[in-house]
This record gives sequence, structure tokens and C-alpha cells, in this order.
Amino acid sequence: MINVLFNHIEEKVSLSSDDKLLIEKFFYPKKLRKKQYLLQEGDVCRDIVFVAKGLLRTYNIDEKGNEHMSLFGWEGWWLSDFNSFLSGEPAIFNIDAIENSELLTLSRNHYEELTLAVPIMDRYFRILYQNSLVTKERRLMSTITHSAEERYLQLTASNQQIIERIPQNLIASYLGIAPETLSRIKKNLLSKK
Repeated sequence: MINVLFNHIEEKVSLSSDDKLLIEKFFYPKKLRKKQYLLQEGDVCRDIVFVAKGLLRTYNIDEKGNEHMSLFGWEGWWLSDFNSFLSGEPAIFNIDAIENSELLTLSRNHYEELTLAVPIMDRYFRILYQNSLVTKERRLMSTITHSAEERYLQLTASNQQIIERIPQNLIASYLGIAPETLSRIKKNLLSKK
């Protein structure tokens, strides 16, 4: 599992063999079964996780009991309720496994120690945070300016293999539409071919 993490890190920054030896000491492996929670809303998020294998989702539930998907995390993604992780406040998100998953977990204390012990990791995380902000801005603008069909096409164009792994009702929630609307969109797209 650790090699998946090293490969991901080295897409952004260079690591020495000494860096790798240090980094490995800060992470511990965790397995989640399908539908098992990593974090529940209201708990304090104590870890960030790197998905080495599998698929997770981050979401919240409104007062009517409707789920609202925030993001999906698959191999090579980091997940957490970052506000809770950084501030110690209760989490506003739930995180659970869509598939059996293998994770590398980094605690808040280990996060701080890691960035001090291996300074290039501070740069790596900064790059991740910047990329995350850009992605969230694009998603917000897409939600405001594009139709549900356009958002679905954007999602499938950039994530086709992942889309095949995610249940349709979760994709609909992520797009902010009813499952029936997603079915109509898919039917309309098929009839256009």
C-alpha cells in the first residue's frame, strides 16, 4: 500500500529514499468493509486518509433525511472532514466505503510531525490543497452555470471508469438531481446516439 502513496506523492514532488523511510513511519493501514463508516457527522475527525485501494464517499444528511454527496474518493485520493481535522470541531460530513477499501491513515499529530520531519511533505500537501480549491471552485461554477445533463457529461468524461463503480443514486446525489432525472438524462443521451 505504501508504494501507491509514494507513487502519488512523486507525481507532485521528489522523494529521497530517506524521505520514504521517514514517511512510512507516520502512516498506519486501515481496512474498511463496504458500507462501513470512516467518520460520522458530529464526531471529531482525527485522521486524514489516503485511499490505496477502493472507493469511499463524503456526504451529509439534511433534516429531511436526504443524502448530499460532497465527493467520491478512489485510489490516489485523500479524504477527511478537513475543517474538523484542522480545527477539532465536530465533523459535518459522513465518510463511508462504497467498496471494500484499503487506506493509509495519518493522524493530526502525525501530520504535524511528518511535515516537520520531511519538509517536502509540507509542499506536497500545499499542492494538494491548492488543487482541491480549484476543483471545488470549478464544481461550484458548474453547478451554477450548467444544466444537469451538462454536469453529467462532464463527470462521465473525466471519470468514466469510476462512474461505472458508483451506484446511480449516489451519482444523482452528487449532481444534485433526483435519480429519476438521471435516468431520463441517460435515456435521452442514448437516444441521441
